[in-house]
Amino acid sequence: MVFKQKIRFHEEITFTQKLLRFDWFLLFFIFLLCVIGVGTLFSAANGSLYPWALKHFYRCCFGFLLIFLIGFTNPKLIFKYSYLVFACCILSLVYVEFFGAGDVKRWIDLKFLYIQPSELTKIALILFLAKYFSDFPVKQNSFIYYIIPFVVVLIPTLLVMNQPDLGTGFMIFLLGISLIFIVGLPWKVVFSILIVSLASVPILWQQLYEYQKHRIIVFLNPQIDALGSGYQIMQSKIAIGSGGFMGKGYLLGTQNKLEYLPEKHTDFAFTLIAEEMGFIGSIVVLLLFFLLIVFIYKNFFEESSLSNKIIISGVAILFFLYVSLNIGMVSGLVPVVGAPLPFISHGGTSLLTVFCGIGLVQSIRVYRNN
Repeated sequence: MVFKQKIRFHEEITFTQKLLRFDWFLLFFIFLLCVIGVGTLFSAANGSLYPWALKHFYRCCFGFLLIFLIGFTNPKLIFKYSYLVFACCILSLVYVEFFGAGDVKRWIDLKFLYIQPSELTKIALILFLAKYFSDFPVKQNSFIYYIIPFVVVLIPTLLVMNQPDLGTGFMIFLLGISLIFIVGLPWKVVFSILIVSLASVPILWQQLYEYQKHRIIVFLNPQIDALGSGYQIMQSKIAIGSGGFMGKGYLLGTQNKLEYLPEKHTDFAFTLIAEEMGFIGSIVVLLLFFLLIVFIYKNFFEESSLSNKIIISGVAILFFLYVSLNIGMVSGLVPVVGAPLPFISHGGTSLLTVFCGIGLVQSIRVYRNN
């Protein structure tokens, strides 16, 4: 699929006009998900605002403020510094390799908060690819033309995987390749990438840490380490199954109360929802995410600018990857890779990332020509 570039924005519109141009339905879905997130974290702490629910509430409030700050900013200004933002993220990833905080060195310690550069790199990559394909006309028959963005995608992917953070690195790779394909990646290049990827599997396997290899093996058969690496996913399946159709009731989840469910406030928050609210509650949450992605992508068909189409597609794909990997992980369909559920899981930088993505979509919408 190839798009023709046509960048035009409103230069002068009033504050009220900008406010009316926001997608309030999209904001409403995000608000509901944030409410569910606070409620889930309240339940995860057995009916206490501490240590997660209140902090998540404050972060969500800041996130909405961020949406409006970015939304009121002309996207041409944001777009202008796309390469610089991406370069800063790459330098940050290099920095954490040597001076990162935490046991696995994934964070930058700013004293008052921790920043995980790998999360922000997802937004930076979207902006970089949007500017690259906007600055240079699409060349369908040029292999080199598509190799450049592929290498750009590969750099943060390898840096993140080396932290080691296999799940986030894999997500960055899928995000980048998806955007390159949407712009018009020829099938012969797609086929070449698939062949190279498959041929690289034995090499990549040898580069994995032992715990990563063990995690993949346990994913294939959790019973081989039921009290170790397989414990988390087995307890998650038990919790989801025990919720039944209507759930056990809010604050009544036994897997949660008896502390059988690890990481219930982060990557496995959906498991807690499934146990307490059952199949009905799970479907409601998934429906909200579906509507969120649909309303994001709706802007794609209203755009004529190539760069804006890429940014909107990137944000929609990012949410799809977050949700699909998280749900697949807690239900045992994919290995445990550390993918938070947007607006619901407790987290700092990942929450900041998704709010920034929504802000970009709103900014494009506010300054769009009719």
